[in-house]
Amino acid sequence: MNENFANGCGSLEHFSRRSVLKMAGLSGLSWLTPLATTLAQQEEQKKDKKAPAKSLIILWLEGAPSQLETFDPHPGTEIAAGSKARKTNVKGIQLGRALEQTAEQMDSISIVRSLHSKEGDHERAIYNVKTGWNPDPTLKHPAVGSVICHNTQKADKGVVEIPRHISIVPTNSPARGGFLGDQYDAFKIGDPKNPVADVKANVDERRFKTRIDDLKNFVDRKFANRRIKKMAGSRTLGGHNLDAALRMMSSDQLKAFDISKVSKQRAAAFGDTAFGRGCLAAIQLIQTGVRCVEITLSGWDTHANNHELQNNLIKILDPAYASLIRELKEQGLLDSTLVVCGGEFGRTPYMNAVGGRDHWPHGFSIALAGGGIKGGRVIGETSPTPKRETKNRVAELKDPHPIEDIHATIFSAFGIDYTHEFDTPIGRPMAISKGTPIKGLLS
Repeated sequence: MNENFANGCGSLEHFSRRSVLKMAGLSGLSWLTPLATTLAQQEEQKKDKKAPAKSLIILWLEGAPSQLETFDPHPGTEIAAGSKARKTNVKGIQLGRALEQTAEQMDSISIVRSLHSKEGDHERAIYNVKTGWNPDPTLKHPAVGSVICHNTQKADKGVVEIPRHISIVPTNSPARGGFLGDQYDAFKIGDPKNPVADVKANVDERRFKTRIDDLKNFVDRKFANRRIKKMAGSRTLGGHNLDAALRMMSSDQLKAFDISKVSKQRAAAFGDTAFGRGCLAAIQLIQTGVRCVEITLSGWDTHANNHELQNNLIKILDPAYASLIRELKEQGLLDSTLVVCGGEFGRTPYMNAVGGRDHWPHGFSIALAGGGIKGGRVIGETSPTPKRETKNRVAELKDPHPIEDIHATIFSAFGIDYTHEFDTPIGRPMAISKGTPIKGLLS
């Protein structure tokens, strides 16, 4: 392009389509080709750039699924112990034999197979995977969904009237707000086939209003007397939570929890299980504006009879997971919804004396789909012949990633600066994540 022309017209970002057409008409099109090519390339780049993810769905497999029977099979090896694999719709990628329907969605899913952590105890590992931090007696860290809700609270104010962070069929370890505050804890519900509890008054409207007025006065007075006030305003946190509960009780958005009107055919695709119904409800919830939904499928702690117990759980996971991905795609929601599937660690590559697999934080898998994550990819490898005794398990992994890298990747997909530091209530600076985004996953 002519240097004087470029200097006179300013940057291409400010070069309007109307100006291009006008000059083309005056001067002919002989000069336009380089400029048109550049402008076209810029427009293509804008279209290719994915918008940040809006919602997160976590399929939480508590108890720790075996990577060898799910996302990282090694068929025909000693560590497989007879477990088989199946081909997926992506050439060269295999999944555990029982993940029949999920295998057909592999082009939308990517797997990190080389995750590792220092936590081999269930309680500590659950905390580690849900928050991205090791347990610390001096500080309670927020779960990933709590951080997302905290960072999107301004955008959601006055728009979302139901809880923005929800845990479906949780165990004793639902996601918590940590030092961000209890208002970012996940709202817990049971099997979605049942109505949400305690959202309807059990007395007439006049009496209910009297009770609420009395409660507000009591809560505000008691908290104010103890000088426990919300730092950002004069209302107590108890008062704000009460207001939020009342908005929810009168909101039309409560319908998002109700799956009773879903067709039998559609519901059957997810499976007649609490977990399957939770995945179905999650779609309705994110459509309403909920930011994070966690659905728990527990029971993966297979120290004995591993193959049978793992396969029984995979039969619940497979239709629900595959149907969730398929429906999100069909409804145009997958690009804006990040789906994460995994547990607190993996299971040992060698079987124990009672046909079980024990705890294994030295090389396990988590699957991610949607929300700006490239599908049909595998990051990292575990060894098909790991040593029974070694001091350096990470050395057996190809392209190893600490679990914190998953959190940094999630936050990056949401456009959240994972290096940003919060100020805790005692003034302690604390980064959102100490991991590094996995570049091979991000679009």
